[in-house]
Amino acid sequence: MINKLKVLIRHLWLDASDTARAIPPDLLDRLARRVAASERRHSGEIRICVESSLPASYLWRLGRNTPISALIRERAVMMFGKLRVWDTEYNNGVLIYVLLAEHAIEIVADRGVARHVSPAQWQAMVAHMASAFREKRYEDGLTQALEETSAVLMQHFAVPTGTGGAEPGPNELPDTPLLR
Repeated sequence: MINKLKVLIRHLWLDASDTARAIPPDLLDRLARRVAASERRHSGEIRICVESSLPASYLWRLGRNTPISALIRERAVMMFGKLRVWDTEYNNGVLIYVLLAEHAIEIVADRGVARHVSPAQWQAMVAHMASAFREKRYEDGLTQALEETSAVLMQHFAVPTGTGGAEPGPNELPDTPLLR
């Protein structure tokens, strides 16, 4: 019961202003440029979503045989749909979801990417980033997430180069991270 109360207080205490402090405008701009640069090298689409806390509707379910990790994953999957990351031409969108209240990271990949990358590989990538987020080094963690996600997309969805090489496809999703 005490753990549930701590989680509730932590989530109710944080709001969008905490997200803005963690990801200030200059970092937001750098991340958007990094996403754009990455997407010029492959046909995939990358979205970043950083939320301060879970909505109350998620928190009320906490403890009823639903661990916080399951709620975080559920929220990431919901944001994947809400942000239309699933709706790309080649089904190769990836959402990097960060929940500040829990220093949690989730990566949700569309089916075109998921067939090439196992959930264990995504979890290994998340584990690499986790220490940076625990230390509140958000730029380091997000940059690493982008680099590792880009490497996966380059491996499976690279834009051909050389004479007469194809140009990257249209930018289907915004490059600027969503802060909530």
